[in-house]
Parts: sequence; C-alpha cells; structure tokens
Amino acid sequence: MMDNMQFGETTWLRRDGHVAVVEFDRPPNNFVSVELVRDIADALEAADAAREVRASLLCSVGKNFSAGADLASPTGVGGSGMSGIGPLYEQAVRLFSAKKPIVAAVQGAAVGAGLGLALVADFRVAAPEARFAANFVKLGFHPGFAITHTLPRLVGEQKAALMCLTGRRIKGEEALAWGLADALAPLEQVREEALALCREIAEAAPLAVVSTRATLRGALADAVRRQTAHELKEQTWLRETADFAEGVRSVNERRPGAFVGA
Repeated sequence: MMDNMQFGETTWLRRDGHVAVVEFDRPPNNFVSVELVRDIADALEAADAAREVRASLLCSVGKNFSAGADLASPTGVGGSGMSGIGPLYEQAVRLFSAKKPIVAAVQGAAVGAGLGLALVADFRVAAPEARFAANFVKLGFHPGFAITHTLPRLVGEQKAALMCLTGRRIKGEEALAWGLADALAPLEQVREEALALCREIAEAAPLAVVSTRATLRGALADAVRRQTAHELKEQTWLRETADFAEGVRSVNERRPGAFVGA
C-alpha cells in the first residue's frame, strides 16, 4: 500500500507504522453522503489489503466527527426523496465488512448517521465535548444506518431505547460510563489517544487479531444488511407524513417540532 492515498474528494489514507489513518473532511459538518461512505469504505478495504496494516484509525477534520445525513437540504442525501438512502446503506454494509480493527476518534457531534458511522468502529475515543445522538424521532423519522441493531449491541437495549425514543444527546462523560465510548481524552489529544489504542492493537499477532475479531463480530455485516432493509422500509412511509415535513421545518428554523401524529 502507498503511504498516502486519496479516495474521492473527501477521504485520505496514510500509514503510521502498522496503523492506517483514515481521515475524512466534508466541511462544514462532515455530513454523511453516499460518496463519503463509499470513499471511507474504499479506504478501509485498502487498509485490509495492506499486509503491513494491522488496525485503522477513523477520524475527521473540523469541529464535528459527523453531524449526520442532511435530510433537510435539497442537496442532501434525502433531497431527492428516498432514492439516495438505499445506496447509502449499501455502502454502510461495506464499512461493517472491514476485516481489521477500527478505532474512531470522536471530537464533537456524532449525530444520526454520524452516530452510525462511529458505531462502525470497534472502539471509540471521545472528547468531553463529544455528543452522541440518535435524533431521528425529532425529525419525525425512523433511525437508520443499522443503529437499531448496532447501538443495543453496544450499550444494551434499555439505553439504546432511551437514545432512540427521545433523541437525547449523550455527552462524552456519560458515553464513557455507558460503554458508548471506550476512553475519554482532552479535545486536543483525542486523535493521539485513539492512535495509541490502534498501536496497542497492532502490537498483537495480526492473524490472531483478525480471527478473534471475526469471532466476536460474527455475521455483523449480514445483520446490518437485514436491519437497514427494515429501517429503509419504515423510513419510506414516514417520509410521507406531515410530521416529517414539520420535523424538517423545525430543524431549519432551529425550534422543537410541533408534531400531530399524522
């Protein structure tokens, strides 16, 4: 593998010893798009193919790790109805198919699909300023990106239900207590702490690590494929409701939604 590679216009891969640093930058909020997820998946596949790489660091540039998928803007992933969501989930399955361990450095908001992206990683190192949220219901929408499978698997059904049914934002300290984050570091040290965890993983026998990870994850990619198919079905009918239209308006107007259940 080359020491420096670029994927699309958003994602870069460089090698730091046995660690592949996968960095994405889609200003101003690192909104999730089909192209972004495809580029990240391409980078992770390149890392998997490189014999010298034993773990990957997933990180982003800017204030937010990822503020989610832009469902409200005409230019966002949901701007043309549901036609962009299915391809997004196809790329998400590719992320969960990665074979080598991934550590995410979460410096700010990981919201909606951005939370789903953070949950692709085996571990998350977060800053106190990090915010994790599955805020879909505040848009009148159903959670996606397989969050309804991956989040309960990580924090338990009860805490996942609390996040998904309220849209509550979980701060870095609380995320650590819940197991949503595996380590907490000052904002300026988050990436370095995440890189240190990658290096710790890389010290172990690589074939044994990949084998053990596969056992621990089981058929996770297949489960993600099934779950996103169900999520897409629910999202499709909810998108046609008055509550979804109100949710989009409320987000654009920065106010709570006035939902009517229709």
